[in-house]
Amino acid sequence: MAHRSGGIIITLGTNRDPAADDTLATADPATGDEPEHALPLDQMLIQAALGTAGRWLPGRSGVRFLDALAKHPDRVTARLGGLVDELGRIAKGTSTVAPHRKDRRFADPAWSANPLLRRVVQAYLATAATAEGLVADAPLEWRDAERMRFVVSNLVEAAAPSNNPLISPVAWKAFLESSGSNTIAGPRNLVGDFASSPRIPTMVEPDAFAVGVDLAITPGAVVYRAPMFELIQYMPQTDTVRDVPLLIVPPTINKYYVLDLAPGRSLIEYLVQQGQQVFVISWRNPDERHSDWGVDAYAAAVLAAFDVVHRISGAPSVHTLAACSGGLITALAAGHRAATGGLGPLASMSLLVTMIDQNRAGVVGSLIDEGIARAAIARSARKGYLDGRHLAEVFAWIRPGDLVWNYWVNNYLQGKPPPKFDILFWNADTTRMPAALHRDFIEAAVGNKLATPGAVSVLGTPVDLGAITVDSYIVAGSADHICPWRNCYRSAGLFGGKVRFVLSTNGHIAALVNPPGNAKAGYQVSEDTSLDPAAWRAAAATAKGSWWPDYAAWLGDRSGPDRPAPTTLGNAEFRPLGTAPGTYVMDR
Repeated sequence: MAHRSGGIIITLGTNRDPAADDTLATADPATGDEPEHALPLDQMLIQAALGTAGRWLPGRSGVRFLDALAKHPDRVTARLGGLVDELGRIAKGTSTVAPHRKDRRFADPAWSANPLLRRVVQAYLATAATAEGLVADAPLEWRDAERMRFVVSNLVEAAAPSNNPLISPVAWKAFLESSGSNTIAGPRNLVGDFASSPRIPTMVEPDAFAVGVDLAITPGAVVYRAPMFELIQYMPQTDTVRDVPLLIVPPTINKYYVLDLAPGRSLIEYLVQQGQQVFVISWRNPDERHSDWGVDAYAAAVLAAFDVVHRISGAPSVHTLAACSGGLITALAAGHRAATGGLGPLASMSLLVTMIDQNRAGVVGSLIDEGIARAAIARSARKGYLDGRHLAEVFAWIRPGDLVWNYWVNNYLQGKPPPKFDILFWNADTTRMPAALHRDFIEAAVGNKLATPGAVSVLGTPVDLGAITVDSYIVAGSADHICPWRNCYRSAGLFGGKVRFVLSTNGHIAALVNPPGNAKAGYQVSEDTSLDPAAWRAAAATAKGSWWPDYAAWLGDRSGPDRPAPTTLGNAEFRPLGTAPGTYVMDR
């Protein structure tokens, strides 16, 4: 939103507490608000492999930005003149510039009641609007423009007076209430956080939850173990189960239990309770010994898990549900099967927040060229893997207001521990990515090869996703910063079967963790993916609540008749090796 005052348009933020609203970016279903900046997955993989300077300095885009402004001095003069006029009104106390009512940074009454603090906030907002306006005024090629918007927005967030311990009323109140102990606890927290990667404020205490105790506790057993993954089968919770089982392929980034968080917030638990037979892959946390695990190895692992599910269940076919990077691998594995005549046992394919068509996906698409991509690949190759902590750092800086500066104030200015939040605990439980997989993802993204039939080969087979003719259920988040929904929608058009596309009013993670009962939740749904994204959104039906019941019903229509639930897990060929959540999920 924007507020006009004098000759300046003030852009207003709405910094939220992600632990308070439980969504990690939720779009407004009434306005259709979407993330201002996006950092698509492939670009995250590149940025995570580069150093801090390589990620955030404007580089040549900054030079071209200054050159563009130099060639249009009238625009610079107008912007600076408007700022001077506004600062004059601020000094006289006649300015109407004010933060948005939802901007939590300035929620403390002192920011508006104290004349000096009110002027500090107004001057900040006016200056920030001028900086953003100069970027908008500069006639730049879209790549440079997006790069500069990203850099300037981060600088604007960092410069907020709410982050300054000397003037923040929140900091001073904490000082008085704690008898000054916040000035000891805050710096101690700061030193601890920045002593090692990821160098960002702690978002949740490392002992806030325990995997297998608080999270990932849906009853089940490991029924197969390979060097790359464990396969977990879940104990039925109904008298009868659907004939066709579901294999879940989680992301290769972080751990599978984002789909099995606390009871009542677990997609796996929910599907089991609907009578669905559920299996899930739990990826091993790789290290330098596994540097040669690439897309071929992961696709082969998905096919191996699929085969085990098929043999344990005895069903004629198997559904797959995959998320994010797991979705990329699953789609490629299915494309390989389609090319080699083996698609028959695949009952359906569901993809959650999976971006395959990466054309102009968002801001950091503007940062990458082939030279930068090669440099990122070389860095991970030297180490043998991409460190997940670096990915966590990049993820936080996509939304610095919510995931950096919010915790800067809480942890360092107030000296408090961060609140408990299961999603952020999972997010901090990082994993590594093998150098070969890192390379394969990036090379496939350069030139948008994944969206081009035959441009990518898997297990020796050129892949055409249009040959995947089974029904698909595809979910995107309208506020997703990593897999922008428009790209997910265009990706749906790459498949040859009937597609049901669901747009949830959530961000990347909350689109997955979306249990029934959330009054804020909603989604749009349609099986017509022939329209362009804007037309689809205008035409698609809107529903309140979670998409989970819709998905469970969609699966049920394709799962054959019910049959008595098995009373034991595995079978004579695949005996249980231990209880869920298994051992690989515990690897650090």
